[in-house]
Amino acid sequence: MSFKRNHLKSPAQAVSALYGNKVRVRTCGIFLTNNKILLVNHALYGTDFWAPPGGGIEFGETAAEGLRREFKEETGLQVEVGEMIFINEFIQPPLHAIELFFNVTAAQGKPLAGTDPEFSDSDQIIKEVKLMSLEEILHLPETSVHALFQRLKSLDDIFNFKGIISKY
Repeated sequence: MSFKRNHLKSPAQAVSALYGNKVRVRTCGIFLTNNKILLVNHALYGTDFWAPPGGGIEFGETAAEGLRREFKEETGLQVEVGEMIFINEFIQPPLHAIELFFNVTAAQGKPLAGTDPEFSDSDQIIKEVKLMSLEEILHLPETSVHALFQRLKSLDDIFNFKGIISKY
């Protein structure tokens, strides 16, 4: 299903219409290289929002298959999915997501801003794909980055998370 801006006033309204008021299971990938992490910049809620690549798992798809598909859609990279690192629970009505975070390595390709198939070509929310250091991330407004970065002293700390982390 794609949304056109003439039916919904903003990307935020489209996101709420697509994913709001239900629990969504997402798969997300941590790709680190040269002490930088690959992030996708989404135009959401009137601001930029930087997060690791990922998205919803489709019916009949494994978490690893979904993550490979999402990476290809959002970044152009074909990745190998490694071990699951942690689970993040995000609840900020109308959105509620259970996010499964995996370690990934790039198999082939070059990071490029991709597309979100739920949105038409003229209403894409993916603005940029970029490798960023933790220092760069921490200089962004807290509301412009995924909550997992508020818990880090180094990017390697991501691999020390255990179980479920939550941001309500």
